[in-house]
Amino acid sequence: MTRYVLRRVLLGVVQVVLVMAAVFFLTEALPGDAAVTIAGDNPDPAIIALLREQLGLNEPAWQRLGGWLLGALHGDFGQSLVGPRAVADIIGAALGPTLLLAGLTLVLLVPLSVALGMLAARREGGRIDRVVTSGTLGLYSAPEFAMGVLVVTVFAVQLGWFPPTAVGSGSLLGDPAVLVLPVFVLLLRPICSLSRLVRAGMIDAQRAEYVRHVRRLGISPVRARFAHALPNAIAPAVQQLARTADWLIGGVIVIEAIFVIPGLGTTLVEAVSARDLPVIQGLAVVLAGTTVLVNLAADIAARGLAPASEAGR
Repeated sequence: MTRYVLRRVLLGVVQVVLVMAAVFFLTEALPGDAAVTIAGDNPDPAIIALLREQLGLNEPAWQRLGGWLLGALHGDFGQSLVGPRAVADIIGAALGPTLLLAGLTLVLLVPLSVALGMLAARREGGRIDRVVTSGTLGLYSAPEFAMGVLVVTVFAVQLGWFPPTAVGSGSLLGDPAVLVLPVFVLLLRPICSLSRLVRAGMIDAQRAEYVRHVRRLGISPVRARFAHALPNAIAPAVQQLARTADWLIGGVIVIEAIFVIPGLGTTLVEAVSARDLPVIQGLAVVLAGTTVLVNLAADIAARGLAPASEAGR
């Protein structure tokens, strides 16, 4: 396991560096640059040339990329090109709302998905199973932006139960009602996919020989289901949960835009519009590093939950 973890960590470091380089050169390929953005709507060529010199944009691309990579190794993500703020401060301010939304979603997602999947798997093909299967399939096919607009229209505009956006809220924790609709929309698709995986895993596990064996030993059906079938059943769902965490930490740009939440997604859109390369690169590091860590944790958890299936690979 130690060698496996070290190998995955080294691979993750390489992936993060490649992501940073790819983001850098893709941004370089876009028309214009930060100097043009800073100069305004009626730019003076002399001012643009001066800005490019001050910002170091006249240096070769590979040289600027090398400087950025060396600085990142020391925890220095540089300064924003369009404002006198450190990139770390900008990302730190945006990280709080995204982590809050992601954390609340994950806390609710895991128990709800497991419970729904186990409920559907108790009697395969039964009424509850058919309702859960068809309902989750229908909800999963609906795009987030459509569900977001729908819930805002119904629960915020027409019924007036919750605030439609986070505009005017001093902090998300200070006004918990602002979080209800975004978290609800964020839960819809992941809970559908995870519950279906848990259902399929539970059905397969309950048919497995080891579950039949423990039942022959006199173990109660409830204990056999929770202590023996469930750990193996949720192993595939752990991988999907990792992908869901990546999606959530990434900011869920559409959801943040609908509910006007100043998270990582909103910050990324603003940085791309302003050609603020250091902020884009800093976000790339955060998102790529999160992806590596979350998937590593998921793989280790999956091996621990279903060692038999992993040993055969």
